[in-house]
Amino acid sequence: MPHFAANLTFLFNEVDFLERFAAAKKAGFDAVEFHYPYAWDKRVVRAALDEAHLQVVLINIPAGGKDDFGLACLPGREADFLAALLLALDYAVALGVPRINCLAGLVAERADASAYRTTFIANLKVASRECRKAGLELMIEPLNTRDVPRFFLTHSRQAIDIIRATGAENIKLQYDLYHMHIMEGALARTLEELLPAIGHVQFADSPGRHEPGTGEIDFAFLFRHLDRIGYRGWISAEYHPSGKTADSLGWLRNG
Repeated sequence: MPHFAANLTFLFNEVDFLERFAAAKKAGFDAVEFHYPYAWDKRVVRAALDEAHLQVVLINIPAGGKDDFGLACLPGREADFLAALLLALDYAVALGVPRINCLAGLVAERADASAYRTTFIANLKVASRECRKAGLELMIEPLNTRDVPRFFLTHSRQAIDIIRATGAENIKLQYDLYHMHIMEGALARTLEELLPAIGHVQFADSPGRHEPGTGEIDFAFLFRHLDRIGYRGWISAEYHPSGKTADSLGWLRNG
């Protein structure tokens, strides 16, 4: 049976962030993730987790300013990336988070992509060392260019090549079924082929990025497939509910 987590950045938006922990537990989740907890004191977030008897399985490294979508590949922004990384590690240790996600960033129009790749690899080497000191895994996540134009990392095998180039054993692929359905298709085959490199899975249906059953992805099959091929990590619901969150959880109740 898959281990499901709720992404509190997307789900339970009917209530304030700190109230979403109890809502997730009431809905049947034992684990959560969220993107950016940095607006809240980490002790307050930890208290909300403990009160709801939840574990948090993932947070994101801060993604930069309003015009950024990650800092890790941006030439000249290495100091900004390091500061963001250290903040994420501080929260991850305090909250008991086992892995952090590193968004690559956007490539400027008509820019030389090779410089971004070089910067990304160098920053990932630094991040992997710092994560290893803290006993954490580091995720990198390809995103689709329909929702995030000019994002640097867009395909699963591109991510694998980047990971290999770092030489780091604690960097894993964060495989989002929604993004990779748009960019690649062949989800079941890719999951099986890349299983040893996958550290975390997320999902939403496509099109629309809503809950399972609202689009064209066969989640019942894919969840069974992940079990069959031996995936033992977390599978996080990272979708925009088409109505109230509680009404979107049929996939969980029927799983």
